[in-house]
Amino acid sequence: MPRPARSVIITGDDFGSSRGVNQAIVEAHRRGVLTSASLMVAGEAFEEAVDLARQNPSMAVGLHLTLVDGRSILSAREIPRLVDREGKFSSNPVTAGWRCQRNPSSARREIRAQLEKFRGTGLNLSHVDGHQHLHLPPVVLKTLGDLAREFGIRAVRLPSEELGLALRVDREGWMQKVHTSAAFGALRWSYARRLLAGAGIRFADRVYGLLQTGRVTEEYLLGLIPQIRADRVEIYSHPTMEPGQLSSKGASRPQWEALVSGRVRAALDAAGFRLSTYAELN
Repeated sequence: MPRPARSVIITGDDFGSSRGVNQAIVEAHRRGVLTSASLMVAGEAFEEAVDLARQNPSMAVGLHLTLVDGRSILSAREIPRLVDREGKFSSNPVTAGWRCQRNPSSARREIRAQLEKFRGTGLNLSHVDGHQHLHLPPVVLKTLGDLAREFGIRAVRLPSEELGLALRVDREGWMQKVHTSAAFGALRWSYARRLLAGAGIRFADRVYGLLQTGRVTEEYLLGLIPQIRADRVEIYSHPTMEPGQLSSKGASRPQWEALVSGRVRAALDAAGFRLSTYAELN
């Protein structure tokens, strides 16, 4: 039997967080393999990102829901238990997730506000994912399901990568990878798949990047791509054109260089992958 067509979504996260990230994402789309971007609607370079997205309509854009390590859309008076007096979320994902679970009405208001701001751009909503995956706590994911029809949410990132494969490609930080894989695997299989399917929201078979956050380099991709067995795949990273490392969000120039690498494109071609987006997955 012939192998079914294979598709890969290549996403750049934190679109709108800085000019360096914006330029890296757009250049990786124009010159490289990037097909999609995830937009932070409260990012410092949000308006520039929207302008660049309009200039590059072939690049799919989704919402990078931000409930941790960033600013809220609503004021501190409106959601006082989620943010500090300056309207900033906790930088700790465990603390931020716990606050959402303890204050579901506030979390829902902020999620709606971010979706409304995205809708106000006039861009088509390709998908929803979350900064540091804070779209996956039960109250957040359920809210996305409840709002799916109103805001046209048709796809959500659901991290899923094989621990054994991740360790074969790069064993650095292996203990953290084991813990992260166990935690997110439990979320996926305990409720996330069922909740998204029930809301008519689609997700890729495999999503790579979680266990290699901040280090999705050319070397990593060249080791990963030939070993992928799934046919509907997303690979995401945090590229920037600024030198050095942006420690707060894990962006780095080597991740941009990987996305414009001819060797990476050749590896995708050799594996039979067609560059795609969540919109095409739908």
